Order: sequence, then C-alpha cells, then structure tokens
Amino acid sequence: MSDGLSSKTMTLNDLSATELLAGYYSKQFSPSEVMDEVIAQAERWEPHLNALYAFDPDGARRAARASTERWQKGEPQGLLDGVPVTIKENVATQGTPVPLGVPITALTPAAVDAPPAARLREAGGILWSKTTMPDFGMLSSGLSSFHGVTRNPWDVSQNTGGSSAGAGAAGAAGYGPLHLGTDIGGSVRLPANWCGIFALKPSLGRVPIDPPYVGRCAGPMTRTVDDSALMMSVLSQPDPRDGMSLPPQGIAWSELDIDLRGKKIGLLTDLGFGMPLEDDVRRVVTEAARTLETQGAIVEEVQLGFTREMMDGLDAFWRARMWDDVSKLSEEQRAQVLPYIVRWAEGGATLSGVDVVRGFNQTMAVRAMGATLFANIDYLISPVAPVVSFAADLPSPLDDPDIPFDHILYTVPWNMAENPAASINGGYSSKGFPIGVQIVGRRYDDLGVLRIAKAFEGLRGAQKPWPTPPR
Repeated sequence: MSDGLSSKTMTLNDLSATELLAGYYSKQFSPSEVMDEVIAQAERWEPHLNALYAFDPDGARRAARASTERWQKGEPQGLLDGVPVTIKENVATQGTPVPLGVPITALTPAAVDAPPAARLREAGGILWSKTTMPDFGMLSSGLSSFHGVTRNPWDVSQNTGGSSAGAGAAGAAGYGPLHLGTDIGGSVRLPANWCGIFALKPSLGRVPIDPPYVGRCAGPMTRTVDDSALMMSVLSQPDPRDGMSLPPQGIAWSELDIDLRGKKIGLLTDLGFGMPLEDDVRRVVTEAARTLETQGAIVEEVQLGFTREMMDGLDAFWRARMWDDVSKLSEEQRAQVLPYIVRWAEGGATLSGVDVVRGFNQTMAVRAMGATLFANIDYLISPVAPVVSFAADLPSPLDDPDIPFDHILYTVPWNMAENPAASINGGYSSKGFPIGVQIVGRRYDDLGVLRIAKAFEGLRGAQKPWPTPPR
C-alpha cells in the first residue's frame, strides 16, 4: 500500500476506496460494516479534531444498509456504491443548511445537491457528513466563528490549513477514503499539505460547480492518488448549472502509468517575496524533484515571475468582493464574524473602482505568466506552503490581516492561471510533521498531474503511520 502500512494493521475505515470496492465485489465485507467503522473512528477523533458538520450517523447507516442490499443482489448503483464520502460545508447537499462558516447565515436547508455532491451521490457514494470550513472560506485555517477550531490529527495544537479544513483533518484521521473540498487560492492543497494527504485542484471548469466563480474549483482529497483519480471520473461528469465548465471529455482517469524519461520538470523554491521558505520544506521539495530525476526526468530550477504587485492586486479584488458582503451586515452581525475577516474586508471600503479593476486584471497577468512558464516545461514542482505548520487557533501563519496571503503564494497563481495542481505528501519535518509537494501541469492536463503524482507516490518510500486518536 502506498502509505507504507501492512494491510494487516489497517481497519476498514483506513482502506482506500479502490480496496473497499474490491472487498464489496469479493464479499469480504459490506458497506454497513465499513460505515460502522468509519462512524466509530469519527466518534473517537471528533472530541479532539472538530472536523465534521451535520454529522448524521443514523442516516449514514440507513444509506449503508441500502448499499449492502444492492451489493448482495449484485446490482451496485454506480462506481462508488457504498464508499463513504464527506462533503465540504459550502457544497450544497439536499436538506442540509449551508452556513459558510459563520453564525449569521440563515440555516435554510439546501433544496438540491450542488453538482459535485450530485455526481458523488448518483455514483452510490454514502454522503455521511459535511466537513468544517472557516468564515466565508476566506482563510487558510481551521478557525471558524460558526464551527469553532478544527485541529490537525498529526498534532492537535497545530492548524489544518483551509479552507477545506475539516476535509483535510478527516482524511488524515481515517474518516473513510473520499473527501470533497473546494479551492480558490489553495483550499484543497494547503490542508492536504499540512494533513499529509493528497489533493487535486483541477483545471478550472473540469469539475462543474455551483455557484461558479473566477478560480473556484472543487476537487478530491484522499490518502491515495488512485482514489482521487476515481473521484475525478465521477466529479468531471457534466452539469448544466456551471456556465464555466469545460466540455465533457473521455479522460482515462484510471490509466496512471507514465514514463518520466525526458519529461521537463521545473523546480521552484523561491519567489523573491513573501514568507521565507523554511529549511525542512526546501529539503523535502528539492528531494522530491531529484527523486523524479532519477527516473529520467529533466529537472531544472525555474523562476515563476509571480510578483508582489500581482498578489496585492488579487488581495484588493478579494477585499472589495468581501466588503460587498460585509457592508450589508448590521453591527450586531459583524460582531459575530471573526474580527480578522472583518478587518481584512474593511480594506475594500476605501478602494476605488479603478483599484478593483486593476486588481482583477492581475488575474490576466498571472494567466500570461503561467503560459510563459509552461511553454518551456511539462510540469512544475514547488512547495505548497512556506512553513511546516502554525498554531491551530490562528487565522493565518502571520496572523496579520494587512498581509493575509503571504503563505498562499505558491498555490494561488494556479487558480488564476487555471492550471491543474496537486499536493502530495513528500516527507516530514525534523519533528515528524508532514510536508506536501505541489505538482502543477499545463491547463487541462489534469491526468498528467495525477500521473506524475502517482509516479512519485511509488518512489517516495514508506510513509509514517497515520495518526491515532489520543487516549
């Protein structure tokens, strides 16, 4: 197994989706047995992690019984029948309110599943719980004024990252194999990085989403590359609600073999601004690139060309967008939102229309930057984040709303440039904390990114055992 553990030491909640499906086919165990173990694992961990929202064990068991009956008849519903799946809070699921991480949202049950949730449910996945996120999804942190603090299973004093905070924690803690997050600046990759799991931010439009927005993607968060590929085969199915979605393509998601010989891989370890890259992160990322080089890849250090002007422009655009929402709140409502978010959004109040347009136009500059880089390389290897970890109760590593995004400088360009980008665990800090490596490909080469990740997964060596609940 890719996580370096013997199957003899793994319980059903730790098995990958591909292993679960094989077990269902061979009648080694049932979806009901699996769901019971997943629920038990969540109940052991939740007092320490706080990763779940709208946890419904009774509903999960009912869905698992129905799946078990289908498997007994030899009539599975779809590719994921009986596989436990969690869904990030901001992705609508029918009958569940969508608070967006804040206590001021009307808790009205969603009328229908959003596209990613609909595809997963149609495929037979058991959507057994939602997962937590920070206020409005605008923090790379597990801190929320509605959900409270979500903590990292590797060290509960440390942050999960965000905004797919609960999904990252759930993946690392063994809450079943499949977790869905969203990403507009790093929100699946950053929690994957800090929680030691795998995540893919697809090319913009590859996975239909509602509501769509500039840079906004939904993507899989799993322990293995194979499981993310399996999720993509379901998530990438069309949905007319997303006017930004790509035309359907017959992508062979399960065909992950790749010959690395001659592949041109850029190695990026410095941006020239932002938070300094910590030594452990630099070591792990560099070693990952050199590992691919041993298989015939051509690795060259590159400069990205991402600038402070670009990041400040995106910051201005997002502040204005957030201020549009915050300005409509009463003083009483604002007092219930994280002060960090309110202070950050207030910076949008003094921006002119020209300032905001200039900020938005940086998305085009970033797109041009990405095209220039990928004219000369096939893939990019870089850090996901510059720091190994930060405290669980902080909204960001710097805890400064005036400099809110200096920890997402490696991830955010690929949302704006629309390139697929993944985070895969590359190694560990000197204290044993996981460190992710980012793999970026050309626009629309989602399968290529998965293939590079799969190759690295097989080369990286044994991984540390997954964390276990405190006793």
